[in-house]
Amino acid sequence: MKNNLEHSEAAAIFNKDVKRVDWHDETLWFVREKRDKAAFQIPEWELLRETASEIKNNVLSNIHDYLLEFESNAQKNGVIIHWAADADEHNKIVHSIMEKHGVKQMVKSKSMLTEECHLNEYLFEKGIDVIDSDLGERIVQFRKEPPSHIVLPAIHLKKEDVSETFHEHLGTEKGNNDPQYLTEAARLHLRDAFLTRKVALTGVNFAIAETGEIVVCTNEGNADMGVHLADVHIACMGFEKIIPQRKHLSVFLRLLARSATGQPITTFSSHFKTPRDGKEMHIVIVDNGRTTQLGREDFRSSLKCIRCGACMNTCPVYRRSGGHSYHNAVAGPIGSILAPNLDMSKNADLPFASTLCGSCTNVCPVKIDIHDQLYKWRQVLVKEGHTPLGKTVAMKGMATVLANPMVFDFAGKAGRFVMKNIPILVNNSLNPWYKQREMPAPPEESFREWYKKNAKESKDKQNE
Repeated sequence: MKNNLEHSEAAAIFNKDVKRVDWHDETLWFVREKRDKAAFQIPEWELLRETASEIKNNVLSNIHDYLLEFESNAQKNGVIIHWAADADEHNKIVHSIMEKHGVKQMVKSKSMLTEECHLNEYLFEKGIDVIDSDLGERIVQFRKEPPSHIVLPAIHLKKEDVSETFHEHLGTEKGNNDPQYLTEAARLHLRDAFLTRKVALTGVNFAIAETGEIVVCTNEGNADMGVHLADVHIACMGFEKIIPQRKHLSVFLRLLARSATGQPITTFSSHFKTPRDGKEMHIVIVDNGRTTQLGREDFRSSLKCIRCGACMNTCPVYRRSGGHSYHNAVAGPIGSILAPNLDMSKNADLPFASTLCGSCTNVCPVKIDIHDQLYKWRQVLVKEGHTPLGKTVAMKGMATVLANPMVFDFAGKAGRFVMKNIPILVNNSLNPWYKQREMPAPPEESFREWYKKNAKESKDKQNE
């Protein structure tokens, strides 16, 4: 499902259910609080963040060498490496592997890259049946929805919603909202997929150049179940997932789960290095706009992202607008600086879906300057002409007013007069500000008028 609405329009729909919005906000803030507790238990937390950031800086500055080193070592391990320039090539490679083996079914664990590339839709069109084995992903797949969060795919849904979905698709007891019961039903349903599907696809959290191995982090163990029972393992990764050496992995594993869910570490941190005897392992390394982002000096550090979701959990806009309002595979603050790189025209609204409060930057485990990049993207988008005409005209008009003291003074007086004597001119549905707010009471005088009057009174008192 693709959302063609702009962020503000989609958020307005989400906001109609006030109780759900409040619940969504509180739930994500609870996760943010868990992150803080987990982080503050480690005295060297800030050192870990700085170390991870510098490791990633090194990777981005030497990405060509590390990718070739990774490819060489992976091939020595018996892994088949594929390179994909974009989403279409990635999807074709995955499909070609399945065609080679004559397979029409796949079990898949969570991979935001495949969401970015719309792999599921592509394979369905080719007659391939794909089952997402991550519980949250399976729930939204049943509902024909994209995930709304990179770590918590179904965070926008309540247990009552899941119960209805499972009743429709799995035949569970109608109205039974017990999480234990629903989880057991999902396990039984997925067990058959694990046992019968010969191709398993996973994402990649980290790819180690030194050893040619990949690391996949999950809490459910579904990636391991899929891979160990399948004949073919396909792992898909953006090229920025590289880290130089295995010793660096401990830095990121200590940061990832604490930032994401407040856990000390993910339940499963699985290393995949060589295919089992008689089996195949493929790794698809994808660009899909990452080289372009790497070349943008102001935005290249966004490629340091380890997909923890901490910026989403803390963002006041994301928490109250929902992940689907971002009409992009990766939502929230990080998605808003990644998406315009892929398509400025389609995603021009996203960098403006922020208060620029800086909380996202404060919690980022690899110290990406997210709010600064959101601000810089706004400047780029305006210069490139990707902002609505009405907003462009309004901003130019405001610039003229603010640049001319006499015009500014007149505008202030006119505004106060209208708000006081003809309020209907501003208190109407044509004023976007008024739609969701109460207009403030007009002040009796401007700050400049107050300052001049008080300065004169103060001077007169001094002269007495």
